[in-house]
Amino acid sequence: MRWNGNIYEPNNNNIYQLKNGKGFIKDFDDGGDLRFEGDFSNGERNGKGKEYYDFGGLMFEGEYLNGKRNGKGKEYSRDGKLEFEGEYLDGIKHGRGKKYNNDGKLIFEGEYIKGKKQTH
Repeated sequence: MRWNGNIYEPNNNNIYQLKNGKGFIKDFDDGGDLRFEGDFSNGERNGKGKEYYDFGGLMFEGEYLNGKRNGKGKEYSRDGKLEFEGEYLDGIKHGRGKKYNNDGKLIFEGEYIKGKKQTH
């Protein structure tokens, strides 16, 4: 199995770890499906990248810092529709954001703090 620059044996023993360097990486699950592609440095997601669902559909595209979603990004539903676009901090929604329903209609625009919509 490959994950985040690492390769594991079936018993989860890490047999390879991408620790140093900077560049572009593609991570695949143990079935060979692409799970992430994007920039990395020091063995973690850093820069722009894309995450994919297990069936290959785009789940998230945006910015990463130290392996977590950080900065601007977009989340997509399993059927490929935009669900959220906005800012992230330490892997969660934090800052300005827009939430959409399945028809693409804007249902919330405002501030998120630690993943929660702020409705004053």
